[in-house]
Amino acid sequence: MTTRAENAKAQLRRGVLELCVLAIIGSDEAVYPSDILQRLKEADLLVVEGTLYPLLTRLKDAGLLDYSWRESQQGPPRKYYRLTDSGRADLNALTDAWQELVQSVALTTQKIENQ
Repeated sequence: MTTRAENAKAQLRRGVLELCVLAIIGSDEAVYPSDILQRLKEADLLVVEGTLYPLLTRLKDAGLLDYSWRESQQGPPRKYYRLTDSGRADLNALTDAWQELVQSVALTTQKIENQ
């Protein structure tokens, strides 16, 4: 893959990161950040803590996430995130927008491939 294509791929991943994080959090009752990181890595959406924590803070400040503290057997209490009602609505809107975009790109690239 060329450097230009690699850069474009990285930008696309960053662009959908918020959607993916909201979807991961929305799929469970509450999620610990290291679990979010693990699921992103499993999906080949390489993300580091330095990227995830500021995003979680922005989403919480926007009213899309809430958190609760839970005791841990492995150290201090841990912060677990969950979607708010606004977060669930935002996730649904982003998912719809993503599906529309995927369809538009598929139509466009099919036209190019058929030429």
